[in-house]
Amino acid sequence: MIRINHLNAPPEALRRGAVAIGNFDGVHRGHAALIKRLLRRAKEVRGPAVVFTFDPHPVRILRPENAPPPLTWTDRKAELLGELGVDWVVAYPTDEALLRLPSETFFKQIVVRKLAARAMVEGPNFFFGHNRAGDIELLREYGAKAGVSVEVAPLVAGEDGRIVSSSEIRQAISAGDLKRAGEMLGRPYRIRGMVTHGAARGAKIGFPTANIEAIDTLTPTHGVYAGVAHAAETKHAAAIHIGPSPTFGEHVSKVEVHLLDFDASLYGLPLEVDFLERLREIQPFDSVESLQRQLRQDVSKARSVAGMVTSEETPFE
Repeated sequence: MIRINHLNAPPEALRRGAVAIGNFDGVHRGHAALIKRLLRRAKEVRGPAVVFTFDPHPVRILRPENAPPPLTWTDRKAELLGELGVDWVVAYPTDEALLRLPSETFFKQIVVRKLAARAMVEGPNFFFGHNRAGDIELLREYGAKAGVSVEVAPLVAGEDGRIVSSSEIRQAISAGDLKRAGEMLGRPYRIRGMVTHGAARGAKIGFPTANIEAIDTLTPTHGVYAGVAHAAETKHAAAIHIGPSPTFGEHVSKVEVHLLDFDASLYGLPLEVDFLERLREIQPFDSVESLQRQLRQDVSKARSVAGMVTSEETPFE
């Protein structure tokens, strides 16, 4: 997979293929199903499979106060799309000039002139152009005139029968239902951040933690979670605490990760963490000893939950 962030003099290898345009936030199971169709169309037209996505999400430009927190950062999004088989990812810089383009102008400039697309695959709720004036029917009309076939990929339902979407995944994460979020994503939900110095209180009671800041995606709700931490090109089962530390009279919310079987320093380094399951709510304890007993239980449960996953990678289906 090759990622680029512009279409100035686009490479010939990028052109005359099958194209999908969208945000692809989270690269979830619905996206994976669409990409499968995209790959088939690319093979049929004997060209590349291309995803054109926006960086940042258009809502961050138009209505920043209403912008939802992203589920993936751009590099991660491109990586996941590459794992699905996409040949090219265009992470196009979103600005007001792009968002002001009328739907027909957007289609002619991006789809026809820059990408020279022979086929497109989109979901039924696809909109494009200024004020989202273009819909699937208009896309079909433009495509018919330009010789670009348009295929509509159906929406995908999750195990509970509800349609898989980035909004549904955000709701699950915000509610602490990381198992449901993972089912819709097709893999555990992941965040990243930088490890910073904390109060080192965890180390003093036998449970050292990596404090993560500068997280640029949606953070799950307060609670203790089982997960997997990716550090220094290795992965370790982890118990994750999100929220304040009421036992010590702290009310500031923090993200603290206790990596099991890991004792190296991570200060100043990036850390990525997969969330598997919420173990319990945050609660105060009447003594440090009571807290330690609970933490031992948390670590044991986290080891058990993470062990079932880390022994076998979760593929897209």
